[in-house]
Amino acid sequence: MSIASIALPRIFRIGGGASKQLPGVLGVLGLSRPLIVTDGWLVSSGRVAELTDGLTAAGIAARVFADTVPDPTVASIDAGVAFLQDGEHDCVVGFGGGSPLDSAKAIALLGKLGGAMADYKAPHVQDTPGLPVIAIPTTAGTGSEATRFTIITDETTDEKMLCPGLAYLPVAALVDHELTFSKPVRLTADTGIDSLTHAIEAYVSKRANPFSDGVALLAMRAIAPNLRRVCSDPMDAAAREAMMLGATQAGIAFSNSSVALVHGMSRPIGAHFHVPHGLSNAMLLPAVTAWSAPAALHRYADCARAMGVADEAEGDQSAVARLLDELAALNRELEVPGPAAWGIDAVRWDALVPTMCAQAAASGSPANNPRVPDADEMAMLYAQVWAG
Repeated sequence: MSIASIALPRIFRIGGGASKQLPGVLGVLGLSRPLIVTDGWLVSSGRVAELTDGLTAAGIAARVFADTVPDPTVASIDAGVAFLQDGEHDCVVGFGGGSPLDSAKAIALLGKLGGAMADYKAPHVQDTPGLPVIAIPTTAGTGSEATRFTIITDETTDEKMLCPGLAYLPVAALVDHELTFSKPVRLTADTGIDSLTHAIEAYVSKRANPFSDGVALLAMRAIAPNLRRVCSDPMDAAAREAMMLGATQAGIAFSNSSVALVHGMSRPIGAHFHVPHGLSNAMLLPAVTAWSAPAALHRYADCARAMGVADEAEGDQSAVARLLDELAALNRELEVPGPAAWGIDAVRWDALVPTMCAQAAASGSPANNPRVPDADEMAMLYAQVWAG
C-alpha cells in the first residue's frame, strides 16, 4: 500500500466574516509585522482599508504592496520583494484572487531565501519555507489558499513556471465568501469552472489517493449545483458560500493529488495570449475530458455522479456521456469564448502550438493524466479547442 503525503494549512477560518479574524490569527501564530500583498482594485474598492483598519484597531501596523499583476511576472515579484525588504516584516498576507495569492507566496519565499524565481520552477521542489503566508482569497476559484504551489510567468520566455513545494503552503487560510459578492459574472464563471477542473483533475490524476478523492468529490458536490445559480444571481449568499467552500476543497484535493492535462495545456495559453487562467481551463476542459475519459472511465463516471448529472445506478459509459454533455452545456450557458472569439490570432496560435506542447509537457502535469499524450496528440487537442 502506497503512503499518501498530505499537507494542509495549520489554521482554517471558514465562513462569512472570516477575514475579520486576521488580527487574532496573527496573534495565535506569534506574528505582528505583516506585509499585505494585494491588487489595485481591492485598494480602490475599500476592501484593503477594511482589512488594515481591523489590524490597526488590534495594534498591528501593516504595509501594503498593491502592484501585483494578473498572471504575476518575474518583474512584478521582484518589485514586491524589494518592497518587502524595505520593511521589517515577519509574514506576508495574500489578499485577493489567484494572482495576489501566488504573488504573496513567491514574495515571501524570495524575500527570505533570495535567488531568482526560475531557480524554483519544476522539477525543483522547494520545501524549506520563506516567511509565513496567510491567505485570504476574494474569488472562489484558484484554491491557492490551500495549495503547495505558485505559478509565476517568465515574461522573457512567455513561460508560466510551476513552482511546487511545501514552502508555498500558507500557514493559515481565511475563507470568507462575503468577499465574493462584488465579483462580475465573467470572473465568477471562469473561477468556478477553474475550481471544478481542480476537483475533476485531482480525482482522475494518477497521483490520487483516498484522502484527495474524498475532498475532490465533496468539492464537485458543492460546485456543480451552484455554479449556474451564482452566475444568475451574484447576491445568492448560499450559492456564494457553497462555491467558496468548494473552491477551497478543490484546492486541498489537487494540492494533495495533482492537476493533470487541462492545467498543463492551459498554462501556455495564459502565458502567450494573456488569457485568464480559469478561462483557458474552461476552453480546454470538454475536449481534454473527452480524450482522457476512455483511460479512466469509472473515475470520470464518479465525477458525473458527484456532480449530480448521472444516477448512482447508471453505467459508467452512460454517466461519462452525461458528464461530457454537462461540460459542453456549462461552457455554452456561461458563454465561455473559444480562442478565436477571445481575439487570438490564428496564425500566431498555430505557430506557437509546438512551443505550447513542449511547455505543457515540461510542467509535468500531463504525465499525471490518466491518458498521457505525446506532442502530436497535444497538438491535436489544441486544434480541437481552436475549432470549437
